[in-house]
Amino acid sequence: MKKHLETIALHGGYSPEPTTNSCAVPIYRTSSYVFRDTEHAANLFALKELGNIYTRLMNPTTDVLEKRVSLLEDAPLLGGLGVASGTSAIFYSVINLASAGDNIVSARNLYGGTFTQFNDILPELGINVKFVDSNAPENFETAIDEKTRALFCETVSNPALEITDLEAVSAIAHKHGLPLIVDSTFSTPYLTQPIEYGADIVVHSLTKWFGGHGVGIGGVVVDSGKFSWKAGKHPLFDKPDTSYHGLRWGHDLPDFLSPLAYILRMRTVPLRNLGACISPDNSWLFLQGIETLALRMERHCENALKVSEYLKSHPLVEWVRYPGMEGDPMYKLNLKYLKGKGGSMVVFGIKGGKDAGRKFINNLKLFS
Repeated sequence: MKKHLETIALHGGYSPEPTTNSCAVPIYRTSSYVFRDTEHAANLFALKELGNIYTRLMNPTTDVLEKRVSLLEDAPLLGGLGVASGTSAIFYSVINLASAGDNIVSARNLYGGTFTQFNDILPELGINVKFVDSNAPENFETAIDEKTRALFCETVSNPALEITDLEAVSAIAHKHGLPLIVDSTFSTPYLTQPIEYGADIVVHSLTKWFGGHGVGIGGVVVDSGKFSWKAGKHPLFDKPDTSYHGLRWGHDLPDFLSPLAYILRMRTVPLRNLGACISPDNSWLFLQGIETLALRMERHCENALKVSEYLKSHPLVEWVRYPGMEGDPMYKLNLKYLKGKGGSMVVFGIKGGKDAGRKFINNLKLFS
């Protein structure tokens, strides 16, 4: 029986801990773990069996978070990887499949931190990013070449609130044997499950709506398990990995793990060697937030619509962008990809230019 999103948000990925039978997810504040014997240790490091090695790689509290988000995204149970921030989730999602000399094709309208990472940081590592206008999906195809390793977009762009036609972009990606990476932070699984529309990899900043409380920083990457890494399009999955026993990630994993080659490589190569791990305390905080995700998102969307309608009729407001408002350029895509709920963000401009904008912001009493 397929569980409702609200049920997954409360119970997904966790069975009562066998030693204490704790109903709630415990916080495991530990850096390391005891192996049963040398064979057990060797099997864990060789990926012949899965288990705890070191909290930089995995942690029982974080494991529940990863599984819960994976289930919320309708991905395989073991498809998630928690990391220290949304920014590190995006960084790892790219460097896990691209190296110096490669490129990705990305939507131009992005969160500012992502744009800086793509425009300024990745090129210093030899990874080029080609930016395109995502409002015309065919622009992605025009930019693809033999060195392209992935396409990247946001479900709802931050802050322009442009909705990507995920089905169209994923079809282009798969036509060329490439994965589609989608940052779905702004929509959350409550509104959109990108994998349903063809996304292969989903990333989130947990800090925003998953948490909802503003007291933790974290990110997550979710692998759909549907993309084949054996087709020869990604050298990092074809050649022996000198950092991990010469393993060829696209070819040498046991059958039960091969669909998750991407997320396993991310855990054992970028995360293990670069170290942007999430703390178990932050994982626990995000689990608390996820429990109320559906209720909060429902109210966010209701409030955003009312605010957008109020602003649209205000004499001092120049323009308003909200996908859930009839007449907005994204309204039709909102019906398809956001369940017609519009999302939780409103963008608007006030009359009077920068001076009026400064005065408005400096006089806010509730919003910060």
